Amino acid sequence: MHERLRHRWAALKESPYGPATVLILIVSAGAGLFAGSYTYAMANPTPHRIPVAVVGMSHETVRGRAFAAGLERQLNASLALIYQPSPAHARQLVEEQRVFGILVVRGSDVRLDVSGAAGASVAQVLTQAAPVAAARIGVRLTVRDIKPLQRGDPRGLALFYITLAAVVMGFIGAVQLNVHAGGLTPWQRIAAVITYSMLGALAIVAIVDWVLGALILPIMESWFILALTMFASGMVFTMFNTLVGRWAMLPTWGLMVLLGNPSSGGAVSWPLLPSPLGAIGRWLPPGASVNAQHTAVYFGGHQRLMPFLVLAVWALGSMAVFLILRERRPGS
Repeated sequence: MHERLRHRWAALKESPYGPATVLILIVSAGAGLFAGSYTYAMANPTPHRIPVAVVGMSHETVRGRAFAAGLERQLNASLALIYQPSPAHARQLVEEQRVFGILVVRGSDVRLDVSGAAGASVAQVLTQAAPVAAARIGVRLTVRDIKPLQRGDPRGLALFYITLAAVVMGFIGAVQLNVHAGGLTPWQRIAAVITYSMLGALAIVAIVDWVLGALILPIMESWFILALTMFASGMVFTMFNTLVGRWAMLPTWGLMVLLGNPSSGGAVSWPLLPSPLGAIGRWLPPGASVNAQHTAVYFGGHQRLMPFLVLAVWALGSMAVFLILRERRPGS
């Protein structure tokens, strides 16, 4: 009996039904995981720790301390208060994306300056919670958005969408190269990924900015970020294809889509993400791309090196693994 079952199992694996059965199970489970990962990250965003600059309030200011404490209770989160000597110093922290808002306290008057461009979802929860906290404490509150989003992107999702397009098309292009151009040499394949990344990034910029007018993009910088994102995504699949063969889509999809996109901070800002996602998102290609693009569009002059290093490490590291393994195993 045991020998017969083993023979049937071997026959199933050799037939088309074996891989088809595995794919059915994988796709079924993947559908649930896909929905679950995005629901976990985005369905009920909850603040955890929100950096806020404070002007005109010392630790001894009773009304100011009471309002900050009431705002924390209303948010069910902690405010990381950074005390600044003047509004100009606080505004500099906003430009550097180190804080998501500014509290200006003058006696019984409190002004809350939010930055929609720094994080639309964070600005929304602050704007909703502040009036309730002010009413309970008995202070006069003024709320204003000192760094609003562009008019064509009122919810702040366009940068997430263009990053998602770059990530998905980056590895889909690599999949199609593997299927339809398997005879390319390793360096020819890398050149092909670079080429479609450059052209695809240009197409994204052209459609979003020039055709639709949804965003005003810094053309060269946004183009470079999107091209680097597409290249990194394509090389991640190419690396996994060399490591695990025909099942390469599984780790690529898991890393870039199930984990990378929900944790990127593009749809929900990092202070509102579940803690594990907020911690790891910026170290993955989608999160690094969103961070770089976000700074390029809304905080020009304050661009940081780290997102570019993250994208470069993923791109060059994946390329190195691919080249080394192809050299050692030419048929892989």
